[in-house]
Amino acid sequence: MSEEPGEEPKRPVPLSPNARRVLGVLVEKAKTTPDNYPLTLASLISGCNQKSNRDPKMDLDDEDALLALDELRGLGASLEVQGSGRATKYRHAAYEWLGVESAGAAVMTELMLRGPQTIGEIRTRASRMYAISDLDAAKAVIKELLDKDLVQAVSPPGRGQVFAHKLYPPDEQQYLQAKVEKRAAVSTAAPKKSQTKVDQLLARLETVSDRIDQLENRIKELES
Repeated sequence: MSEEPGEEPKRPVPLSPNARRVLGVLVEKAKTTPDNYPLTLASLISGCNQKSNRDPKMDLDDEDALLALDELRGLGASLEVQGSGRATKYRHAAYEWLGVESAGAAVMTELMLRGPQTIGEIRTRASRMYAISDLDAAKAVIKELLDKDLVQAVSPPGRGQVFAHKLYPPDEQQYLQAKVEKRAAVSTAAPKKSQTKVDQLLARLETVSDRIDQLENRIKELES
């Protein structure tokens, strides 16, 4: 996002929950299932409503998705394109709208798709779209997003610090702290396991999930 000399840098405005989900899915699928991108409306809705890699779960219909796309197009965050045949397809313009590179886009996408997370969770999950070598590299990406005012820390510094994007509207932002506290309580009550093994298992499950999504989307394309 370029600015004229003397202008204040433009900041992305808050998005509705549905628009965040749609934008997140567009970026995710562009990276994880490029053969099926840009997305048809049916594939986009399937990605928004999938049971894995999403928090909260959603049940969007055609009208919900189209309204979210209208919101994103009005902000310059998504585009409508003509696909093969007569199918209308949709693609994101997240890099330009957010003013980020691939690593920053991957982190913002995971935060939009799954809400507040620790640096370890962000690194593991975002690596599906962009290889983040280690925690130091993840911290560098987070710092860049903090500097751009796209990300916020929502828990005190230290081990297990949680970060969230800053695309929440005011009515959601005021409840964000309560959501993070509830998340921490659930995490504390869960049985302790080796974090490395958990991260590895999550990465494998998410890779399998992406392949299943790709097959399901391909079937939908063939049916339509």
